[in-house]
Amino acid sequence: MSKPVLHLFEGFGIEIEYMIVDPVELSVRPVADALLHSVAGAFESEIENGDVAWSNELALHVFELKTNGPAPALVGLADAFQRNVREINERLAPLGGALLPGAAHPWMDPGTEFVRWPHEYGEIYAAFDRIFSCVGHGWSNLQSVHLNLPFAGDAEFGRLHAAIRVLLPILPALAASSPILDGVPTGLMDTRLAVYRTNARRVPSVSGHVIPEPVFDIRSYHREILEPIYRDLKPHDIEGILRHEWVNARGCIARFDRNAIEIRVLDTQECPAADLAVVAAATAVTRGLVEETLSSGTAQRDIETADLVRVLAETTRDADRAQIEDPAYLALFGWRGGPCTAGALWESLIERCVARDALAAPCIDPLETILAEGCLARRILGRLGERFDRDRLRGVYGELAACLAAGEQFRGRTG
Repeated sequence: MSKPVLHLFEGFGIEIEYMIVDPVELSVRPVADALLHSVAGAFESEIENGDVAWSNELALHVFELKTNGPAPALVGLADAFQRNVREINERLAPLGGALLPGAAHPWMDPGTEFVRWPHEYGEIYAAFDRIFSCVGHGWSNLQSVHLNLPFAGDAEFGRLHAAIRVLLPILPALAASSPILDGVPTGLMDTRLAVYRTNARRVPSVSGHVIPEPVFDIRSYHREILEPIYRDLKPHDIEGILRHEWVNARGCIARFDRNAIEIRVLDTQECPAADLAVVAAATAVTRGLVEETLSSGTAQRDIETADLVRVLAETTRDADRAQIEDPAYLALFGWRGGPCTAGALWESLIERCVARDALAAPCIDPLETILAEGCLARRILGRLGERFDRDRLRGVYGELAACLAAGEQFRGRTG
């Protein structure tokens, strides 16, 4: 039976990745296969649990929850994910594990602690490892949220791709949650995204500039993005194991197998309610762009990739405090003032666009904390203080694990 074709904003695919860690020491625990085996009785790569599915990732300490097919609405998804978090933590307890949120483990040493998934589809992960060497933060220590938005046909694809390209650079202002690697601050709010940009440097076309090229029809996408990737990979992948559209590592990728565009630049937040609030904001602004209530489709298609890359670099470093100077870019969001911070732009968009969107508005309460106290990365740094050691890191990230278990937001200040 063929799947029904969904038009713009008729369905939502959400994927959230978490780390599995020791519940006390918080060091990574590579037991994702044992967790799946405890449910399925075999080393399955994916199992269904009602409206939510569980699946593996490349690293054996990373676990993914996702909607079991496109969800018709965003409302209720946070509760569904939270119920599954609770069940997973219960199943992990006998395995000496628990889930930890956030986009990067703060002290994991990939050189000694990375364990690759060895079971079903293991040949795909082995190919990635052979070509790119996955022993590094960019492959083995990054957790993100993916948002899949559907399209039906060429025209809808073009409108959606143009809108998402425009939106990508400001998403880290809301979602950045990875300020620490190797036990120290990196100077970046979104370190996950910074290492993600370089993890396929042996074959640069795989990631491109993260911001995708300005192509707005399906044939051109194959010709200008996918075929160059396949061509450049071929000397390293004679068998064609990676000749699939999911090998594309841009910040959003076309998934023609499911007639959707997948946004990949969102860091994992501290609890599903916060993740869904960020997803709701991204969805509403994308819809405002697609429906041309914020700016014309022509203006969206005409923006230069280099201009988008510059803004993304700023928000990767400074997130909500990134200064946006480009008046042409700001105009795409209906901004009528001068230069502003990414946080101020989002505050305006949430008031003008997100809070008035029937799909998004019921999910956005957690955005109040993000606007008031900053992105999760900034709140983490604020709680750590200027000087900290492993015990302090363990304490703050232990609070993050508790927030995930309880479904609560992490606050940047106490008292």
